[in-house]
Amino acid sequence: MINSRVLVLIPARMASTRLPGKPLLDIAGLPMIAHVLRRAQEAAIGRVAVATDTPEIAKAVVAHGGEVVMTRPDHPSGSDRIFEALGTLDPEGEVEVVVNLQGDFPTILPDQIRDVLAPLDDPAVDIATLAAEIRTEEEALNPNVVKAVGSPIGPRRLRALYFTRATAPHGDGPRYHHVGLYAYRRAALERFVRLPPSPLELQEKLEQLRALEAGMQIDIMLADTVPRGVDTPADLQSTREMLAKS
Repeated sequence: MINSRVLVLIPARMASTRLPGKPLLDIAGLPMIAHVLRRAQEAAIGRVAVATDTPEIAKAVVAHGGEVVMTRPDHPSGSDRIFEALGTLDPEGEVEVVVNLQGDFPTILPDQIRDVLAPLDDPAVDIATLAAEIRTEEEALNPNVVKAVGSPIGPRRLRALYFTRATAPHGDGPRYHHVGLYAYRRAALERFVRLPPSPLELQEKLEQLRALEAGMQIDIMLADTVPRGVDTPADLQSTREMLAKS
């Protein structure tokens, strides 16, 4: 049975600078947002809705059997968009956990979406996220790959210490590619969006550093693979080839 205390929200907007209109781009016969919607529905962890400010995206979501909530167009981040959507969909405050699933992850696995909830079994954890071990030097050196730095606290589990675009940590040992999937306790999401941008967040251009600088606890589940995000025409082509075979 789907958990009524968990809400999966997929923020989606058209204004991508590198790949305009990407939520509606065709991948294997479906718009990208429909692939992400289906993966979230298959995870079966809670109610799923797309949060958007674009009528065209809303129309596509409804056409593929999804729920949509319209949000303001001036949100600076997906986190702000999902917080507005949460208030619209659950004004009574029954939802306890909000999963923020990016709308450009058409290859994410339902199991990965389920896994992000596990760290919240610990009441001390405010936010949960995913990472996967980096396997190549190219990935380790790429500043577009965000690295999660954390202390092991159990099987497939890290306590987040830092996130960076640099190659870190230094020296021998594993490095981890951060996956932008988050599960927030409701109170943690509300606190997070009300905080001002933090110094390290502005320097690294990584929103999650705001939470760490404010003393919030982020735990990381380790996944076997990194879902392919679609940010460029090359990403789009390789994702089309991958999903055409599935």
